[in-house]
Parts: sequence; structure tokens; C-alpha cells
Amino acid sequence: MADKKKIKVGMVQINNSFDRQNYLPLSLGFLHSYAQKHAKNFDDFEFSMPIYKRIQVDKAVESLLGSDIVAFSSYVWNFEISKEIARRLKQEDKDTLILFGGCHVPDTREKGLEKFLRENPFIDLASPGEGEKPFTSFLENYPERNWKDVPSLAFLDEGKNFVYTNEGLSMRDLVKKKKEIDPTMGSLTKQRVEDLNEIPSPFLTGYFEKLMNANPGENWIGLFETNRGCPFSCRFCDWGIDAKKRMADYDLEGRLFSEIDWFSEKKVSFVYCCDANFGMYKNRDLSIAQKFAENKKKFGFPERFSVQNTKNSSDSSYNIQKVLVESGLDKGVLLAFQSLHEESLEAVKRSNIDIETFFDLQRRFTSEGITTFSDIILGLPCETYQTFIDGVSTLIEKGQHNRIQFNNLSILPNAPMIEDIKKYGLEVVDTRIINIHGSLAETEEIEEKQRLVIGSNTMPKEDWTRARAFGYMTAFLHFDKLLQIPNILLNTQYGIKYGDIADRFLHAIPAEKPILSKIGQFFFDKAKDIQNGGAEYCESKKWLNIWWPADELAYINIAAEDKLNNFYTEAHNTLDKMLEEKNHEGYKEVLSEAILLNRNLLKMPFQKEDLTLYLKYNVIDIYKAGLIAEKVSIQRGNYSCIINRTSDKWDSWEDWSRRVVWWGNKKGDYIYSCNQISKEGEKC
Repeated sequence: MADKKKIKVGMVQINNSFDRQNYLPLSLGFLHSYAQKHAKNFDDFEFSMPIYKRIQVDKAVESLLGSDIVAFSSYVWNFEISKEIARRLKQEDKDTLILFGGCHVPDTREKGLEKFLRENPFIDLASPGEGEKPFTSFLENYPERNWKDVPSLAFLDEGKNFVYTNEGLSMRDLVKKKKEIDPTMGSLTKQRVEDLNEIPSPFLTGYFEKLMNANPGENWIGLFETNRGCPFSCRFCDWGIDAKKRMADYDLEGRLFSEIDWFSEKKVSFVYCCDANFGMYKNRDLSIAQKFAENKKKFGFPERFSVQNTKNSSDSSYNIQKVLVESGLDKGVLLAFQSLHEESLEAVKRSNIDIETFFDLQRRFTSEGITTFSDIILGLPCETYQTFIDGVSTLIEKGQHNRIQFNNLSILPNAPMIEDIKKYGLEVVDTRIINIHGSLAETEEIEEKQRLVIGSNTMPKEDWTRARAFGYMTAFLHFDKLLQIPNILLNTQYGIKYGDIADRFLHAIPAEKPILSKIGQFFFDKAKDIQNGGAEYCESKKWLNIWWPADELAYINIAAEDKLNNFYTEAHNTLDKMLEEKNHEGYKEVLSEAILLNRNLLKMPFQKEDLTLYLKYNVIDIYKAGLIAEKVSIQRGNYSCIINRTSDKWDSWEDWSRRVVWWGNKKGDYIYSCNQISKEGEKC
């Protein structure tokens, strides 16, 4: 008797490459391993090699031709190319069954699920939400095409009538009460995997072995999941929906520790943790961090382990991050404030997250020399221009001097905020997705898109432009370190807000300050470009042929064009004027020395000797105290120092722009170390 012909299944989870490394397709691994264990007819299917990174559409289609089924895992970074592959594949073979899942499939009719299917007729089936159970049920029902028996599946019956097997159900009721419904219509409770250990580990079961063996030259990034769900309800996040609130976790020693050993055995350098709140399970997550640290020390791998911290536990985050930083597994700690405006935090349902927890962590890490950087979202509901700059000022005053990442608010298809667009007058524009410092040479055949908020009823488009330009100027002056020392002097000694300094520089008069004016205009122009659908970053063929943040490109240009001295002259005059307007006296010498010190501490190419700087004021002490939100009195005396300019050297502007400006981004690693050789004086 001839062997039964297997049903061929193609699978696609396209991820972006990162520094010539590619992610292992974890979502596909979960689907495959769960179906392998639970699908009654699993042996009837033959799974081809998954497509895991961006390749030419023609090559993708060619590799998938002959498949009976092709399943796509879609998200914002792969949605357009996934659709184009599916469209072309259907064009080549109309009998290929196309199934779309993933976070970018709208999860209800109200959010556009029916529209999604009608606008993309080459997609036969769509499965919103968690995928393991629906995918397994889909395989079991494939021979008879009994799609109504599959939970969380949407389709156009005979190409006409919209059918969604979860239609009309309250996710909140189903999750909380675990209601059962007519089994012929499916149910959300049947969709969810309550015990995550029911999903075999795709690492330990060997799912990735074939893929890795077929691509021996690939540098892999591991995706690591220790739990699922998020108890918070942030409306800008697609974790914020009720259906994703349940928290569940995998077995610790029997599974997670073994997966960490697998990463070490396979010499996976970088592992990214997918958990929304690592550290929520305090002792458990600390033991995971310690296991990664032990394996790095013992085997050398993984070299890096990156996590997203839990929101409301200062001690847990502190202990975990201390392990990660001290072992070299993580180089900095992200503190995701998003906003400091109370009304905005309430509007996005984030007011239950204690901001003081972040401030406490920021103080503790900074005092121990551990780098932190912070997230702020531009365009949140209820935020105004003034509340935005006030929040930034406060964040810096509380000790954030390495980097604030000013992220533009993006509307995700399944985030609750999609329902708030009209309520808050959110103005939205489609823009192409560009990776920060991405190569211009790697032009995308299919461009991905995102929906950015570029105005609201409290921050009109003109104010949004000002706020976006303000973010660039703040980064340029403070986080790129061009004026950080005099900024701290003005704030701690004379009470001038950081936001007021950046705002003043942003509105320099061209006739008086041509360099500052040109920089400010560049930032305004870039903000308006984004508002008109332009990319978030600036392309530069001249400087490394990559996409630069506007502040970094402005820094490179004035440095390489030998305009730094003129910049500091204009900056000096601006700060002097601000102090004069506040009726301060006796500041001129100490201000001059703060600017002199800052100018000479900037890391620059072509340096061949260390520099001894003779100072009359304790500006170094003022600066160091300000970094940890403390104040010391101005003192006059002998405060000479040696600036170490020879430990690191850069012999070209290109090398400097790569190694200092680009690679120093999150850490703000833009200035030399400085050792005081004389420290004596008296209070002024």
C-alpha cells in the first residue's frame, strides 16, 4: 500500500535583523511544538523550513510554492511583506490555503477584522489572539474544512458572509467567568492555553535544530518567554486588552533553566526576554537572572540578556538589574516612564504604576554608576506642550542624564487606544518604519508602515512639532553631552529648568546666533517632515550611509564642519543672557569654566595627548553631584584636572561617528574620563 501523501505546510515569521543577527522564530516554534503534541493528525502534515527573515518576495514565494497551507505570524515589522508574499503566492497557486495570525490581525469586527479579510481576498483565514490551540484545531479540521469548529478563526464563507467563531462574545466575561458556549462556534476559553507547560519547549524538542543546521553561518538571537500576560492596562499597548491579562508561567528548573543551558550550548550570544514585566515573580525571576549570569561565567554564552522590567517593584527590579549589569549581561537599565503628566497617565490607564518607583530606581542605579535610560512617549492623550517639557525637566532633575528616548506614539491595531482616536482628537499619519541607525544600502523591497500620532486636541499639530523639536534639542544639548555640565550648573545652582534651557536654544534668533538657529530649524523641519508622513530618522549618505536620529546628525555635522567653537560662543551668550534675566550675579567666571570643561571633555577624533585643565572653580564637583540629583556649593580655589584623551582614539570622522555617536547612544558615552589632581578651595 502506497504511503499517504503528506499535507505540506509552509510557515512564515519574518523578523528584522539586528547587527547582522537574526531572531529564532519563536512563535512558529510554539505553534509547531504544541500541535506536535496535541494534534490527533499531526503525522499527516509535513512542515517545510520556516522563513524567518526578510528576503526577496520572489525567493520567498518560490520556497513556498507547492505548499498546501502557508501560515503567517504577523506584526507591525513584517505585515506588509507578509501580505505581499501571500498575495503573490495565491496568484501563483490559487489552491494554497493562506492563514494569518499574530498581533497585527485585528481581534474583533469593530477593530477591522472583517475589513481586513475583504481588503485582502488572498487571505483565506485569520486567527486573532493566542495561536497554539486554534492552529492545532485548524490542522485537525483541515481535511473536512470544518472551520466553524476552530476557536478564534475568521473567514468569508464562500467568499461572501463574514464568519468569526468568537463573534459577539465578551472577552472579559470569557476570561473571568470561563463561560462555555456552543462548541460548534468555538470559544475563547478553548483558545487560551491556561497551563503554559502544555506547550512543549521548541528549544528542547529540537524544532530549531533543522533550521540552525541549514544556516550554519547565521548569528542567532534567542527569544525567551518565561510567562505570558500583563496585569496592567496601558491603552497604547496591545498587551493592555482584557484577553491578555492572565499571568501564567513555565516550570522553572525543568524547563526554563534547561532552555538557558540550550542557549549556552548553541552559543547564542544575545537573548531577548519577551515577558512584559520581568521581575514580577521576584524570587523566581531573580533566580533566572542568576542562572544566565552563572552560565555566562561558566560557558561564555549567552553574552547578553535583555529584559523589560516590571512596573511596580523597585527592590525586585534593582536586584535583578544589578545581577545583569554586574555580570555584563545588560549594559543599561530601561525605565519606562512614558509620561509624568498625571492626567495623561490616567487617560492611558497607567496611573496605577507608581512613578516614584522609577525615580527610586534611577537614584539607586545612578549612585552606583549603573547606566539607566528612560522612555517618554510624545503624543499621549491630554498631554500639552507645557506638560511635556515640564515632565522632561523633572525627569532630568531627578537624575536622568544618560538618555531619554522620545518615542512617537504609534497606534497598534489591537491596542485599546484605537478606540480613543476620536475621543482625544488624535491626528494620525502613516509613515514607513525605519530602524534607528539602519543601513541605507539595505533598501526594503516592501516598506513596512506604522500609524503615528502627530497631534491631539490638547497638543495641536503646531505644538506637536514644537514638542518633537524640543525633544531633539534636549537630546542634542544634554544627552549628547554638548552642554550637560553648564546645564547642571544652571539648574542646581541657579534654579533654571532644563526644559527652559532647551526651549530657549530652540528659538535662537538667526541674526544673533546663526549656528543655533540653523540647528533649531533643522529640528523643526524634521518634525514637520514626520508630520507629513516622512521617516522618523534622517538619512545620511555622507555619514556611514545610515539613518541617524536628528540630534546625532546635527552633532556630527557641526563637529566635522569645525563649528564647535562658534557653537560654544553662541551657547555661552545664550546661557549668560538667561542668568542675567533672572538677576543673578557673580556667575560669569564659573559659567565660563563649566563651558570650557564641557568643551574639552567631549570625545573627539585625532587626539594624541592627555590634557591638563587648570580650573578656579569646583565645576567637576558641581557636575558629579548634579548627576545624582544633589547640590554642592560653588567654591573658588585650585581644582585642576587631567582629561584622559589617549585611552580611546579615533583617527577619522567616520570611525568617531560610529564608535562614539552611534554606539554611545543609550549610555550617553560621549565624554572622556577626568581625574582631579588638585581639589582645594573655599565657598564663594
